[in-house]
Amino acid sequence: MRPLAIRALSAISAIGRGAEPMFDALSNRRGGLSPCDFAGVTSGWIGRVPGVESHAVPPRLAHFDCRNNRLADMALHTDGFAARVAEARARLGADRIGVVVGTSTSGVGALEDAYVARDPVSGALPPDFDFVHTHDLSSLASYVREALDLAGPALTVSAACASSARCFVDAAHFIETGVCDAVVVGGADSLCGMTLRGFASLGLVSPRACRPCDTARDGVSIGEAAGFALLEPLWTNSGRTAVPGLAVLGTGSSSDAHHMSAPHPEALGAVLAMRAALADAGLAPEAIDYVNLHGTGTRANDAMEDRAVMTVFGSGVPGSATKGWTGHTMGSSGILELAISALCIEHDMVPGCLAVDEVDPSFEALVVTVNEHRTVRRVISNSFGFGGINCSLILGRTS
Repeated sequence: MRPLAIRALSAISAIGRGAEPMFDALSNRRGGLSPCDFAGVTSGWIGRVPGVESHAVPPRLAHFDCRNNRLADMALHTDGFAARVAEARARLGADRIGVVVGTSTSGVGALEDAYVARDPVSGALPPDFDFVHTHDLSSLASYVREALDLAGPALTVSAACASSARCFVDAAHFIETGVCDAVVVGGADSLCGMTLRGFASLGLVSPRACRPCDTARDGVSIGEAAGFALLEPLWTNSGRTAVPGLAVLGTGSSSDAHHMSAPHPEALGAVLAMRAALADAGLAPEAIDYVNLHGTGTRANDAMEDRAVMTVFGSGVPGSATKGWTGHTMGSSGILELAISALCIEHDMVPGCLAVDEVDPSFEALVVTVNEHRTVRRVISNSFGFGGINCSLILGRTS
């Protein structure tokens, strides 16, 4: 793959809205998790984005109103993202900019509210419930395209917790084949009762703030987030960049189809995804300076990823998981952690896993538990999802 320049980048999560507050939280090791108080669920901890309830989408897009699209709208208007897309739209044309976004649940929270308000006699949902523009998976892509006044192709990817990472593969195809000159890529996933209760039913929710890679880790903390990147070919307009010298260098994806919810014990799919990303970027493993781990905090997932990282990189490349700050933001974790990886490159910092008392002694890869300042030119960021879906992205400096 030829590198894709990042012309604009935006993300919001429980640790802040935009690059500056997120980096402040990372550098000061201030997490955003709190005891769960959402949708009647009081067990576990969550990463909740402040201000979603009071945020209003534009009146012309009121029919899209739901928590997921509010999150997306907040991210679109963070760090000047929408303004930079407008500049690209004026330069390239609205029909030459595509949208590829990921979500695992879309606006299911809107359906939950509608179900509670259904007619007590007939069971009919409220007449003002708009399934297509809120709950349907197409809702997010349609919302982003309309909010940014774009007219190119729009696609929603739902690949579990790898959704917004897998989007970069499709975006690269759109640009390489000439379908688009630029692509808005990213995703949003919001808190909802189904996700909180669903993960709890699987016995995967930690009763405390999650601690990826800790020897006593005992589950995930669910979070919400949204984020977007504007991708253009690096080989044209190379001087026009909002994130200086930053590009997606390679992508890799795989599906080991091992189990609906459990990772492959030998990490076959994760290894394939990372090696594919390296091959796509034309890089050797030693060219990577930091591994942003998927690191959910469950015993099986973290152990699998340690095995995968050790297989591909050995014990010389530092790695850490940032879900101790944000929670597991499901389908939006790929774009969120790409934005965090961009901060690592910009500030030459590796954020050590948060609140880890002792790294699992069975781990062989190098897990960092304190913030380290070192040269970070290239990062590989992992996202793994239910059903054996795996995706790795390589982000790096180009100058």
